[in-house]
Amino acid sequence: MSKAATVYDVADRAGVSIATVSRVLRSPDAVRPATRERVLDAVTALGYVPSGSARGLAERRTGVLGLYFPGFDAADEAPALDALSAETAPPFTVVHGDADDGDHATMLFLDEVLRGAELEAWKQGFVLMVGVGRDDPDRSIVRDMAGRVDGLMVLASSVPDDVLAGLARRIPVVVLSGPPRGDDYDHVLVGNAEAMAELTRHVLAQVGDGPLAFLAGPADSPDGAQRWEGFATAVADAGIPLDAVSVVRGDFTRASGRRAGEELLRAVVPSALIAANDQMALGAMDALRAAGVRVPEDTLVTGFDGIEAAVLSTPPLTTIRQPMIELGRAAVQVLARRLERPDSAPIVARLPVRILLRQSSQRPS
Repeated sequence: MSKAATVYDVADRAGVSIATVSRVLRSPDAVRPATRERVLDAVTALGYVPSGSARGLAERRTGVLGLYFPGFDAADEAPALDALSAETAPPFTVVHGDADDGDHATMLFLDEVLRGAELEAWKQGFVLMVGVGRDDPDRSIVRDMAGRVDGLMVLASSVPDDVLAGLARRIPVVVLSGPPRGDDYDHVLVGNAEAMAELTRHVLAQVGDGPLAFLAGPADSPDGAQRWEGFATAVADAGIPLDAVSVVRGDFTRASGRRAGEELLRAVVPSALIAANDQMALGAMDALRAAGVRVPEDTLVTGFDGIEAAVLSTPPLTTIRQPMIELGRAAVQVLARRLERPDSAPIVARLPVRILLRQSSQRPS
């Protein structure tokens, strides 16, 4: 192997200073086009690769941001895979009917947040490190990440308060979703309670005093708690006692929504079923359809998140569209700002949501 080119080699070939080379590689728009082209030509010709470790030592930065998610997807339920013997498998299989491969690995909200964070990290000149806290009771994964990144983004309640406080003493922390709780962290969130209250009022205007059902999220989900709060506020304002509402809890997956729908139908056919997220709403619609309950003729159904499957369902699902990609992007922007201004006041970035009224919540006239 030939000797690796250095920044000095690039500068000498392009006829510029090493500072100009650095600016071209880190902030190309800040350099005149002719100079930028000359430097990039030299980089290509020499095969120069910037040394991230050297730059990190000089700047006391790694150039890496961390995104930590809880382990929602139950890896032990994933089917076995032997990629090394895949060549002996048939090239395809044919499945008749509606195949249900489960949704233990389709946490679509997190997928979209991750897409947004990766996009913005790239735009800001950072590398994104993703950690999943599966089987991590002592939070060793997030502690290890904290030693490798310049700043960390975490989903609310995915890290115990004492662990998060310890991490925040070392690096900047941004909390995604969930309300600020008198802490000093930067937060990126949406108006879960306010939007859910407004959607509930829309539903109540159509069903009157018919039986209501609420499909709640996990007990430890801050977003789920806020959505219940919004629902409960609208129901109470309408003079409906909360103990008259059928409440079943799921885990934000479609399978749990299906089970919840089946459980509800053993007691009552609700006039309206309001779910804390789209996946559970779609699962409940599966159960209603299987039982011969029509949506929206017999039961109105709504969700929350605005995933693509909601508009493709039959009927299309009324939902509250979270700016999921934008949540990831905003978290990176807030973290980048914190790295630039470490002593500024805590930031709370609240992104707007959209209530999308579709056929599943429109009572036929």
